[in-house]
Amino acid sequence: MSNTLRLNAAYKKHRLDFRFDAGTSRGVLKSKDTYFIWVSKAGEHEQKGWGEAGPLPKLSIDDIPNFEEVLAAYIEVFKEKEVPWSQQGILDFCQKNISEAHPSIRFAFETAMLDLLNGAKKKICENPFYSENRAIDINGLIWMGNADFMLRQIEEKLKAGYSCIKMKIGAIDFDQELSLLGHIRKSFSAAEIVLRVDANGAFSPEDALEKLDRLAKFDLHSIEQPIRAGQIESMAKLCEQSPLDIALDEELIGVSKYSDRKRLLEIINPPYIILKPSLVGGIKDSMEWIELAEQFGIGWWMTSALESNIGLNAISQLTASYHTELPQGLGTGQLYHNNIPSPLAVKGGKIYYRPDETWGMV
Repeated sequence: MSNTLRLNAAYKKHRLDFRFDAGTSRGVLKSKDTYFIWVSKAGEHEQKGWGEAGPLPKLSIDDIPNFEEVLAAYIEVFKEKEVPWSQQGILDFCQKNISEAHPSIRFAFETAMLDLLNGAKKKICENPFYSENRAIDINGLIWMGNADFMLRQIEEKLKAGYSCIKMKIGAIDFDQELSLLGHIRKSFSAAEIVLRVDANGAFSPEDALEKLDRLAKFDLHSIEQPIRAGQIESMAKLCEQSPLDIALDEELIGVSKYSDRKRLLEIINPPYIILKPSLVGGIKDSMEWIELAEQFGIGWWMTSALESNIGLNAISQLTASYHTELPQGLGTGQLYHNNIPSPLAVKGGKIYYRPDETWGMV
């Protein structure tokens, strides 16, 4: 039988500092502001559930100047509401009461409430990742930079035992990027190392197919978002003609109605979609994208949006709730000098949750 609860809520801001200058096609990141929210049962402060709202600069639709003001307003509103106290009740409540314009806030409240529902132990949903120490395969991420920096990262990831590497492209000379891919393929076949590339929309519709033809020579698994989002007909044509499988990423951001999501996948018909819960609407919305993708026979994988370990833990547990064989984009926990200490660990191209380890203070 379902019941309802009234909650306390609060938030604290935290600036995450990168260990290196993280290059993307939208610029270089040195730090990233994130917001930790906690909820507890009204009148009780012993047990707190934690979530994270961390919009990505220049990408999230809730990367807005008054973000903190908006978050504070939600905190106050939620203190007055009765929340249906079950997993489905929480997910429905957050989708209904938090605007589609604020996906990272919705994700944070979903995570915090589910954590509290499950005993405030950072358990977000029942899954073998959390309870049985079952690992998730992940890709090793190669950040943009000069050729030497990228080559050094590639060699480190190969040495660390990754069997899937994802390289961001589109920032340096294209021929140099092809040379780096060639360097990997000289030593490792596609059977030994899976290679993905992420263009973050860097190609134009006019030159994309020619670039995809050149990239395909390196036996790549897929390319993420070759052209900018919003060019639906051009993307559909590319998916039809490309010798290389295309994965939609930014294309999914801001598409919040079920009917619009279905239409997007029907028109473009991509081989893959990539889900970042804090960008596409949170946990329930990610589940809806997965349901549609599986209905259309489209593959998918999860990727963090540079959250701290609080958000990364929630995304990992959500991922583990499904049967997945593709490597996921969940290796971002080691990016920061000042991440929240956690039981999450990366080893040999896999992410684990170590139940004998404890969480640090948020």
